Amino acid sequence: MRKRILIVGGVAAGASCAARARRLDESAEIVLFERGPHVSFASCGLPYHVGDVIPDEGDLLLVTPGRFRERFDIDVQVRHEVVEIDRAARTVRVRDLGSGAERTERYDALVLATGTSPIRPDVPGVDLPGVFSVRTVPDTRRLRAFIEERGARRAVVVGAGFIGLEVAENLAHRGLSVTIVERAPQVLAPLDVEMACPVQRHLEANGLSIRLEAALTGIEESAGGLRVRTSAGAPIDTDLVVLALGVRPETTLARQAGLAIGPTGGVKVDESLRTDDPHVWAAGDAVETRCVVTGAPRVVALAGPASRQGRVAADVIAGRPARFRGVQGTIVCGLFGLTAASTGLNERALRAAGVPHRAVWLHPSNHVGYYPGAETIHLKLVFDPEEGRILGAQAVGKADVDKRIDVIATAIQMRATVFDLEEAELCYAPQFGAAKDAVNVAGMIAANHLRGDLPLADWDEVGRDDVLLVDVREPGEFAAGHIRGATNVPLSELRDRLEELPRDREILVYCQSGKRSYDAARALAQRGFMVRNLLGGIENIECRHGDWITVDQP
Repeated sequence: MRKRILIVGGVAAGASCAARARRLDESAEIVLFERGPHVSFASCGLPYHVGDVIPDEGDLLLVTPGRFRERFDIDVQVRHEVVEIDRAARTVRVRDLGSGAERTERYDALVLATGTSPIRPDVPGVDLPGVFSVRTVPDTRRLRAFIEERGARRAVVVGAGFIGLEVAENLAHRGLSVTIVERAPQVLAPLDVEMACPVQRHLEANGLSIRLEAALTGIEESAGGLRVRTSAGAPIDTDLVVLALGVRPETTLARQAGLAIGPTGGVKVDESLRTDDPHVWAAGDAVETRCVVTGAPRVVALAGPASRQGRVAADVIAGRPARFRGVQGTIVCGLFGLTAASTGLNERALRAAGVPHRAVWLHPSNHVGYYPGAETIHLKLVFDPEEGRILGAQAVGKADVDKRIDVIATAIQMRATVFDLEEAELCYAPQFGAAKDAVNVAGMIAANHLRGDLPLADWDEVGRDDVLLVDVREPGEFAAGHIRGATNVPLSELRDRLEELPRDREILVYCQSGKRSYDAARALAQRGFMVRNLLGGIENIECRHGDWITVDQP
């Protein structure tokens, strides 16, 4: 009998696994079951179909069942749901969702690529007409039809994660007035608060209304459409609601079959993506794998890792040694011309995991300033304070953010250190970067700290009675806004005004972005002053502690 490989789920992990399995084993019988109407569709493109950036729905359908048959001799059965696994008999029970008929199929290898299910809050009104999720092509079709048929002009998006913000942007592109409701105190949870702040400002500058620390408490019908109630603020009248509260691993089938579920709620697998049943593998958004940064179990719902996991599972089924390294959550999002990206863990996650870390901030240009079109990149690098191993990075800017995060993401996979970043040889021409690229500079700043050349101070030390806070910007900059209680000694005058500074008291220096304060700190340290640098400067403090800023009155 031919080796029989059954795959449950036909999007990133399942489709990747099927195609790879065929390339490695021409003799196997491969059957893929998908309960939805499409396989291998571009789920990440759905928000852009909502906004007519991708006007043709067909462009989202990457490979059809017929194409799988023609190119790979793979039997793809859409609208067929696997409802039960009999591990002892190595069979599954499959239901045809069109006819309701059920049948039993045997397997030699079974791959679960069941993906995720959207989180739906347990509040009144989430099932009302006009309340949508954006997870599948039919979801998007229904939302587009509703907007067009009802002439919708107002929308509420619940959830300020990457998908929620992409949907909000695209609804705005269609001319709708959009309000975002988020229970957390910031947008984009993978970013730390000071990195999310410029994203929020940019969204608001482009007409979006954002309500933070406002949990959804209910949706009700009103004379004009729907009314959204939250834990904070007045009710919001709207024509439609999009729920974008995130996803959870779809593990119903695995649980019913008695397969092990990990502590994070995903199907537990080893490095070969094998479950605790030697004939069953799992791949994609439903599985729990290892965090590259900490080694702890982690679930990440991203197309890239899912596709690679499907490939690894196929290799192992075909008898090839293969392993999945783990996940680090590398994410990018474009919003009204602004890009936000991250990789690894942020400070909030590292603190929760009890992992020692240090962070540096910088605000370089995407390429040299003398070449037209230079744009600022806000970049944060998080690293181990002992060895300098890179733990995470976040960046926000209008140009070339993704390539900086991609470089650092690769470095994290290779367990590289900040010393490796300062030595990295990267592309340079005036329109592409600088002789010292932003990635190099991030590594240099962190390495300077580890070598003792750049003692750092935390922002929560501001206001201590035993330290002197010195702003080294020019007087005009100081007058336009400075930290309350700071003394202004410009870098350009610093060496001539040393007698004004105490030698028996610690000095904390800052500037606009951290560069001038570094130069000031080096000058003072070599003259015997006790000095540390507040990295990130006013660029950071405005987002973290805006109430600390005061302006000189004329």
